[in-house]
Amino acid sequence: MIAIVTILLAFPLGFFLRNRLTAAFVYATIYLWSYTFQTAYLTRGYVDGQDVGFRRPADFGLDYGLVTAAIFIVGFGLLALGHLLGTRRRARNRVADLDPMPHP
Repeated sequence: MIAIVTILLAFPLGFFLRNRLTAAFVYATIYLWSYTFQTAYLTRGYVDGQDVGFRRPADFGLDYGLVTAAIFIVGFGLLALGHLLGTRRRARNRVADLDPMPHP
């Protein structure tokens, strides 16, 4: 679920929101909500007797933590890329609006 949120929202948030801090805050908030929802969903399934999400023996979970951290970092990379491209697009449109003689 966190990967889906990252793929669907990180780039568009960076592209469409002018303020990068606002985009990062919105992405982090949605990511953390989906991470909490994902954890609650897996825990609820475990309590009901479905151990699909918990097939391996219990351990510290370092690999799961690294994967979720990597997804979070990739999301910020997509957000930064979207912000860069959105800023360039807005600057290009601003220059085109100020040009007194449009080019054919």
